[in-house]
Amino acid sequence: MAQQVVLITGALTGIGRATAVAFAGKGANVVVSGRHDDKGQALVAELKALGAEAEFVRADVTKEDEVRNLVDQAVARFGRLDVAVNNAGVEGTLGPIQDATVENFKAVHDTNVVGVFLSMKHELRVMAGQDSGSIVNISSTYGHKAAAGGTAYVSSKFAVEGLTKTVALEQGNSGIRVNAVAPGLTDTDMLDRFTGSAEANDALVATVPLLRRGNPRNLPTPSCSFRPQKRPTFLARCSK
Repeated sequence: MAQQVVLITGALTGIGRATAVAFAGKGANVVVSGRHDDKGQALVAELKALGAEAEFVRADVTKEDEVRNLVDQAVARFGRLDVAVNNAGVEGTLGPIQDATVENFKAVHDTNVVGVFLSMKHELRVMAGQDSGSIVNISSTYGHKAAAGGTAYVSSKFAVEGLTKTVALEQGNSGIRVNAVAPGLTDTDMLDRFTGSAEANDALVATVPLLRRGNPRNLPTPSCSFRPQKRPTFLARCSK
């Protein structure tokens, strides 16, 4: 296949933005989505400067009509959909469960869980007709371990991993791959909001064997593979 068509939700900041830049750098046609027109158009200009064809489609992943339109616009623009990265997510308000509100819990799950559900539903609608495709849901290390004070966020990411495994089984012999990626601490605005202070940030980083946060600007390109090296690090070996 010549150029892959890649759709990325939550693409305007952090890991989503870095993913869009990485795919554009590899020559993919990229459709980026988010809720802010100005940031979306600025990102498209940056991706085009890298030599990629790119399109921004405004969408709120909690609304099925907008998700359906996002996928349809991607196909209308580029003719197919090869890769979907479902990255849109929020952290919500943190704190002990007795101080939590139902409104916050529902808001976090609407974006992080319902958003992934709707995205996969409509991405698979297109990919099934192609008998091929790859869906990558962005989870978190908190999708399989606890974090005190993160009731809504942690439970939502556990749900993302459960959704991913279930849909991967459903699509097992379809030619469509469904996977999740679970990033650790990454230097994004969301992490800063999650920790709330420099001291809390430092304390969380101290729990990481490498004693540092990941840098989304140094994400491996999509063709990279990872090979285990001496404990405790992983070093990327990228094909040129």
